[in-house]
Amino acid sequence: MTRLILGIDIGTSGCKTILADEEGNILYSAVAEYPLYKPYPGWSEQRVEDWWEGVKETLREISGKTAGMTLSGISLSGQMHGLVALDLEKRVVRPAILWNDQRTKAQCDEITEAAGGLDGLLKYTNNMMLTGYTGGKILWLKQNEPENYDKTAVVLNPKDYIRFKLTGVVATEVSDASGTGLFDVKNRGWAYELIEKTGLRRELFPTCLESTDRAGTVTEAAAEETGLPAGVPVYAGGGDAVISTTGAGLIKPGKIGITLGTSGVVALGLPAYAENRGGRLQLFCNNAPGTWMAFGCTLSAAGSYQWFRNALGDCERMAERNGGEDAYVQLDRLALKAPAGSDGLLFLPYLTGERCPLFDPKARGGFIGATADMKKAHFARAVLEGVAYSMKHVYDLIAECAAVESSSVVVSGGGAKSGLWRQILADVFQLPVRTVHSSEAGGAYGAAMVAGVGCGIWATPAEAMETIRTTSETGPNRQNAGTYRRLYGAYAKMYPALKWYFEGTP
Repeated sequence: MTRLILGIDIGTSGCKTILADEEGNILYSAVAEYPLYKPYPGWSEQRVEDWWEGVKETLREISGKTAGMTLSGISLSGQMHGLVALDLEKRVVRPAILWNDQRTKAQCDEITEAAGGLDGLLKYTNNMMLTGYTGGKILWLKQNEPENYDKTAVVLNPKDYIRFKLTGVVATEVSDASGTGLFDVKNRGWAYELIEKTGLRRELFPTCLESTDRAGTVTEAAAEETGLPAGVPVYAGGGDAVISTTGAGLIKPGKIGITLGTSGVVALGLPAYAENRGGRLQLFCNNAPGTWMAFGCTLSAAGSYQWFRNALGDCERMAERNGGEDAYVQLDRLALKAPAGSDGLLFLPYLTGERCPLFDPKARGGFIGATADMKKAHFARAVLEGVAYSMKHVYDLIAECAAVESSSVVVSGGGAKSGLWRQILADVFQLPVRTVHSSEAGGAYGAAMVAGVGCGIWATPAEAMETIRTTSETGPNRQNAGTYRRLYGAYAKMYPALKWYFEGTP
């Protein structure tokens, strides 16, 4: 009898659930969208009830397709760093504060100071305390919403809340915990000494599992709501920035992973723990025990193209609504009319501030170098190129800090569907860019692979990755190398030149 594995990804724009078999084939997938709320500039929140409704919708759609087959395991991926506050009765205290929320700079500075400065903080966690991290959000809650803080009995990340809804078990796991900024990445446990120095309560931090650990089983109540069989094992899973690279086969050094989701991730698997010199990268626990990953996260990758579509793509969206092609396909075709380098037009993708490598919540996006001769095609292509430059910016930092080079790039996430974007990445990096059959599924596929390891289909994540197949390869156009080298150099100088302006923005 065919054994099946289920991966659930709690993304920012929606939930994606996939059903895969023991050979790594994706049999079915389902997506449900939900809204994002921005109550004030720089804030970003969601209702956790919307996540659960999305999960139930996708699970009910898929569960009807498993007749005659055995569902062996479930695991989860999800947007990292979110704050889900639960009270003693496990009720939600307030809307979740998300990874791209920028309200906590003062609290992050306070935590860093409590640790003894950056060097002291790195000794505790091997990571800077960034504004997106959960730790600053908890301290913000304490200082700005004391009644809600007093009600809070435990803090979870987004996918951990969904696992709780499925199993009734409150827990997190090492990759997501790494992104709280209050986790001892080297020893794979909570940094309780640092937590106490910040004035936070130890009991807020749940049991921490390895990604492949069994967290619980589907309860009767969850089975009734989702259509899943009761008793199916549910495994801990991982934060999306980490587990999506597992799903792309990036276990060992040698190839760089790029994820073009709402945010962007540039990642490299590490075989052993490494010091995060200067804290310039994020160095987190990976999804296999005793492994780690170095990566940098940008805040608006495919999110930049989504913004361009929503803000300036009315014609394309209307054509799509009237039965035409997908708006992104139309914009890609339009962007092809502009030359490589967009005639010097640069786009800064700092629409919600920026994390790596700038670490500046006040950074802002923009176009630079427009002329009267430019058309909409130039602006569409410049967005794709600007995001590619931001990925290269992070890659250069990884290569410098980890002393490694890569011979290829594996790209995943929704943006990987764009052939033009893949070509731009290949030209900017001057490396072959590959997609794999799991690319579009992203974190959901990594979660399914983790479930497969947990339930014994594969012995290790490395063995599971042997099922991953290359589906496309895009070689670099050497003729574009000089153009992109010159414009990337200009791009890298823009933030330092404009920082004075960003500092004065509200």
